[in-house]
Amino acid sequence: MNAIADAIRRAAPEGPAIVAYLTAGYPRREDFLATLREVADAADVVEIGVPFSDPMADGLTIQRSSRVALEQGVTLAWLLEALGGSGGGFGAPLLLMSYLNPLLAFGLDALPAAARRAGIVGFIVPDLPLEECDALKSALAREGIALVQFVAPTTPAARAARLCAASEGFVYALTMNGVTGRDAALPDATLAHLARLKAGARVPVCAGFGIRNAAQVQMLAAHVDGVIVGSALVEVLERGEDAGAFLRGLRVSRG
Repeated sequence: MNAIADAIRRAAPEGPAIVAYLTAGYPRREDFLATLREVADAADVVEIGVPFSDPMADGLTIQRSSRVALEQGVTLAWLLEALGGSGGGFGAPLLLMSYLNPLLAFGLDALPAAARRAGIVGFIVPDLPLEECDALKSALAREGIALVQFVAPTTPAARAARLCAASEGFVYALTMNGVTGRDAALPDATLAHLARLKAGARVPVCAGFGIRNAAQVQMLAAHVDGVIVGSALVEVLERGEDAGAFLRGLRVSRG
């Protein structure tokens, strides 16, 4: 669990850590491990999205990438097997971002050990509320795997405190309500909300949803420990552009 927080904190003196999201098997299943290595070399932490037919928290970009991956036969089982046979050595800690159904279909008894063999050190499950996460959290804890919690801008303060206390690895702080892919609006109220979460959390706080460019990262630099970049990176991959160069271009200082 500490590998995630440690990676984010190591980046903090220079500027916000970069947490990169990419969809498993996208854009081409046969090239995925090479794509993952390129992204992991440029980011501090990597989230690998498990393709799902009903990604309710995701906008059109990640929906498209999920559909393309599913059409190529990408599944959670394929992903864990591919990672397990990759030889490891990725340049950043790896997390899985998955909706609950694929995890249940795989089986919570078998999942933690399979994830550990694949080099996964954390999970993010958008449709699993805090009150219902005990079974998964306990299963993952047996292998030392973190379970990250979400906090939205509209989350009441008392509940936000509970989520921050329960989150492992980092707190996933949404910059907006709704789905991924839109440009994040960063008014003073949003920045103040993020700063309050950072001040009260025992693990790093990373801002996600709508982060697309270095100017946004610079605005967030004083208020969070890291930023999460998903749809914008998937679009870079969709266009066949250099993912590593894009991620390195998001690096900013805290000055």
